[in-house]
Amino acid sequence: MPSFHDGRKTTSSNVAPPAPKLLDQLRERMRRLSMSKRSEEAYVSWSRRFILANGKRHPAELGALEIERFLTSLAVQGRVAAATQNQALSALLFLYKQVLGVDLPWLDGIERAKRPQRLPVVLTKTEVTALLGELIGLHWLMGSLLYGTGMRLMECVRLRAKDVDFERGEILVRQGKGAKDRRTMLPRSLREPLQAQMDEAARIHQRDLAAGFRQVWMPDALARKFPGASRDWAWQYVFPASARSIDPRGGVERRHHVDESRLQRAIKMARDRARIAKPATCHSLRHSFATHLLEAGQDIRTIQELLGHKDVATTQIYTHVLNRGGHAC
Repeated sequence: MPSFHDGRKTTSSNVAPPAPKLLDQLRERMRRLSMSKRSEEAYVSWSRRFILANGKRHPAELGALEIERFLTSLAVQGRVAAATQNQALSALLFLYKQVLGVDLPWLDGIERAKRPQRLPVVLTKTEVTALLGELIGLHWLMGSLLYGTGMRLMECVRLRAKDVDFERGEILVRQGKGAKDRRTMLPRSLREPLQAQMDEAARIHQRDLAAGFRQVWMPDALARKFPGASRDWAWQYVFPASARSIDPRGGVERRHHVDESRLQRAIKMARDRARIAKPATCHSLRHSFATHLLEAGQDIRTIQELLGHKDVATTQIYTHVLNRGGHAC
């Protein structure tokens, strides 16, 4: 007999609950693998678009023809960039292999779109000085770190207190691109302002503790292994957000890191004020870091390590910027 509670019909305890929907299964699998929220949003969006493009048919009923047709429509009708097309393919690869558990050899055979080979936007030292000179406060410090360490934007905003070593003059970048850790330099000129920022972040953390808000976000595996670590100062963000927010994944109120889009806007406005004609972005400061090191005679293998490139061939693009060979060791 079905039971009732609060006017709503429920099934008896011996009836299995309905299986989660496909996109919910996709989210659950990505979270189990500790993939980023951005990747989760992108993969769910592409999977949904693929399903809708095929009349809401279940992906298990579809095959190579439908996937190739979908990717072709993105390129021809949608005129998306090669990187966007490849992201869609990666999402579908993940959906089939990791969620549906379907090993389809033809998926690996689908050719990825070739990205155009363009030289990175690199600022001169004079332009870097002008750009940073138009930034103030937190944005100046973060912009200076991008240029002085070669970190990517998200590596900078996700920096935690335990990964800054003032005595050794280095920063440990955790979970960079490709889920790799690496060490990079911390310029002497930035140590004092970075220490001041960390002191302020520590004061914010103490206020949160006093107010009963204790946890910072941690990857699931670490949260299970070190359940009390999320309250420690060592795990707190160096650049905390100005206000606490609700975590959309767990519904917990906590203080996250600053929104990276604010620095992106600040860099754009500073570029315009400095009258720099190049389409420079936050990532241009990383490119400038590498190019200026190479220009100063640093060997390309060291630059490769500082940037976290898997292949030295990726780093060698900066030799083309200088229009000369690199000083490889």
